[in-house]
Amino acid sequence: MPRLHFKTFGCKANQYDTERMRQAVESAAAGAVRAAALEDADLCVVNTCTVTNQADAGARRFIRRAARVNPGVRIVVAGCSAVLRAEEYRGMAEVAGVVEGHDPVAVRDEVLRGRAVRRETRGLTVLRRRAGATRGWLKVQDGCDRKCAFCATRLARGRSRSRDPDEVVAEARVLARTHPELVITGVHIGHYGRDLAPRTTLTALVRRLLDEVAGTAETAAPRFRLGSIEATEIDDGMLDLLAGSGGRLAPHLHMPLQSGADPVLRGMRRWHTREQYRRRALEIAARLSPLGLGADIITGFPGESPADHADTVALVRELPFTYLHVFPYSPRDGTAAVRLGGHVPERVSRERGRELRALAGEKAAGYARGRAGDTAEVVMEGSGGTALTGDYLRVAVEAARAPDPSILHRGRLSAGGTRVILDTPEAARVN
Repeated sequence: MPRLHFKTFGCKANQYDTERMRQAVESAAAGAVRAAALEDADLCVVNTCTVTNQADAGARRFIRRAARVNPGVRIVVAGCSAVLRAEEYRGMAEVAGVVEGHDPVAVRDEVLRGRAVRRETRGLTVLRRRAGATRGWLKVQDGCDRKCAFCATRLARGRSRSRDPDEVVAEARVLARTHPELVITGVHIGHYGRDLAPRTTLTALVRRLLDEVAGTAETAAPRFRLGSIEATEIDDGMLDLLAGSGGRLAPHLHMPLQSGADPVLRGMRRWHTREQYRRRALEIAARLSPLGLGADIITGFPGESPADHADTVALVRELPFTYLHVFPYSPRDGTAAVRLGGHVPERVSRERGRELRALAGEKAAGYARGRAGDTAEVVMEGSGGTALTGDYLRVAVEAARAPDPSILHRGRLSAGGTRVILDTPEAARVN
């Protein structure tokens, strides 16, 4: 009876891929059980990330630690870093096998090499659930056709490849049985459908999901949420769905910015200008209220001047962001950015990051205070006593009894928008 442990580094796409790997292995290995603790595992799959050199190093550190705490565990490495650094992982004494990518069947075969397995492939085309989570990931595409100068993910993931819309809808129906919220994710979801015949769009897919993944007598209709999507790829049709779905498409957008200065955006090989991003963000904010709005920003990119940083700060002040993910620039082998001049000292990059995070914190607190007293539909986050609103506020939960994590709940936001009270007359199952 194999005991399985999975370790995931990186993004939601990687987390989705891990669940597909887990499902493939468990479907083939009779009696397989999940080992929550690494020390209890016979087999360990490490799904790696390669977004930075530090991400690669983190995977290697985990592998070495795993072998120390559990000398008998069989370690298989997969994922993005395994594509770009396969020989390096194969050279590690702790590693028993390497899968260059995310193919769940290839991972299954490598993990269970030498064991008797059931060669059942029925049902492997769709993910049945995300283990141990209330929110499900619904991956609609993989890869990216853009060539941002700082990004290694496209090198590992390849060109953009969209899933068949019928398959996506079928998977969403299955996931909705156990997950009250489904997050539409991928590597570059704004390019969904461009490679399909007939060509389609993300907006068309989301419209189908809202229409065709409805509630049943046993299960309420799920809430959908867009994962990271470029500001310039949110068309008017998608904005109509966000504004008119009654919350079934969560009023939340995470739109990568990376910089608020045109010279830096050009160096990054981004395809939008500061003004294009600014104008679209303001157009969206004029249509949606409430609106959770987030962005990624990289500080200290090669050539970023004090004036460039000031432009980024000014843009963040102007736009209605409710949170930011701010990272100092980290050189990544194989990317165009490592060949650029204009190195920014790490100390300066980190100082700029602290300034932006402080500003983001102020804006987040102000937005939450403005939501106090409003009603909100929330999805529970496991058993930790927190929930997530449609507009992406993480709130503490107050309820007369433990809320059912398998459904959405409605309650009143209180205390500066940091708590949701479910034991009020407004509190009810959301149908």
